[in-house]
Order: sequence, then structure tokens, then C-alpha cells
Amino acid sequence: MAHYVVLASFTDQGIRGVKDTAKRAKAFRDLAGKMGAQINEIYWTLGSYDVVLTMQAPNDETAAAVLMKAGSLGNLKSQTLRAFDEKEIDSLLTKI
Repeated sequence: MAHYVVLASFTDQGIRGVKDTAKRAKAFRDLAGKMGAQINEIYWTLGSYDVVLTMQAPNDETAAAVLMKAGSLGNLKSQTLRAFDEKEIDSLLTKI
């Protein structure tokens, strides 16, 4: 499974309903699982982003679909980074 780091910020709607953020995180985990992805960790953060999460998905298309579905709910806007673990980067390095 591919790895992703997601940097997210609350929308106006999301911050107005911030008291429900833990419930929304649980629902997001469930949604991702049903779509074939796995949410590893979710952190609420200080600074430029309100939430940072790590996830795994079988491919970029699945990750994109999960995050588009989450974004369509209107609580977060996100940036997604494809991440490579040590084994993956070693494999990539053999190609250069």
C-alpha cells in the first residue's frame, strides 16, 4: 500500500463545528476503510495546519477519492503528499 501525509486546515464550517472534530475523525476512518484505505494516525496541530494525518491506500486514485469525499463534506481543505518508506526509496534509487 502507498503512504500519504495529509496536511489539512479547517474551513469556516469546520471550525464552527470544531466540537465535533473527534467524531468526524472517527467517521473519516470508517469512510476510508470502506473505500479501501487505512488512516494510520490523526494529529490536531498548532501552526499553519489544523490537522495532520497519515494514511495508506492501494494507489493514488483511491487516496484521491477518499480525500475528495472528505473534502466534499465541507469541514477541511487539504494538501496531500505521497510518501515513500525506506524500502520504497531503496527500490526507487536502484532505478537512477
